[in-house]
Amino acid sequence: MKQKFQISGISCGGCVARVKKTLENHPNIEKAEIFLAPKGATIITMNETLSVEDIQKQLDELNGYTISKINQ
Repeated sequence: MKQKFQISGISCGGCVARVKKTLENHPNIEKAEIFLAPKGATIITMNETLSVEDIQKQLDELNGYTISKINQ
C-alpha cells in the first residue's frame, strides 16, 4: 500500500539518497520515492501500515529530517 508524506530537511540529491536508503532498511518498507520538486514530497510503499511515528523512528538514524503525513 502506498502512502504520501512530506519530509522536511530534504535539500539535494544526496539527502534523497541517504533518506531513501535509511527508509528502505525498514523491514516493512518496500520502496521509498522521494522528490525534489516539490521538495521532500515522498511516496512510501509498505508491506504493512506504519504510523508516522514508526517511520520517524527510522528517520531518526539521520539528523535533521522530519516526516509528516499528507492528507489526500
